[in-house]
Amino acid sequence: MAGMHPKLLHVPKHQRDNMVGATLSDNLRQQYNIRSARVIKGDSVKVMRGEYKGVEGKVDKVNTIEGTLEIEGIQREKVRGGQVKVPIHASKVMITGLKTDDKYRSAMLTGQKQQAAPKAEVKAKTKGKSKTKKKIAKKEETS
Repeated sequence: MAGMHPKLLHVPKHQRDNMVGATLSDNLRQQYNIRSARVIKGDSVKVMRGEYKGVEGKVDKVNTIEGTLEIEGIQREKVRGGQVKVPIHASKVMITGLKTDDKYRSAMLTGQKQQAAPKAEVKAKTKGKSKTKKKIAKKEETS
């Protein structure tokens, strides 16, 4: 775990995931009314700081432990030959295109709440319950 800040060593995964966030471009800010979002694989980003400033590309890999991204097109020549991807910190990029294939992510971005569970899931939840609880669940389902 080279390059990781000692204070972040024991931070739980769900909190480290939130640290891999980046600002949104102006048009995405207006569209979704949010300032930043978590970066995931498949998002299009633009590097805003450092040696690769101005380079745009898709995210190939997200490292939540170090808070870095590997972006396609950003590579460095190794001393013995060959190419290696350069990790860029998530705070140094701007999201220019969001991957919204995931229903949960698109609902979070638009601010919509998750829809009610389908009836098949409700029936599965009532399995193994007493008859009175099943009747109550059935009444809730019909109303």
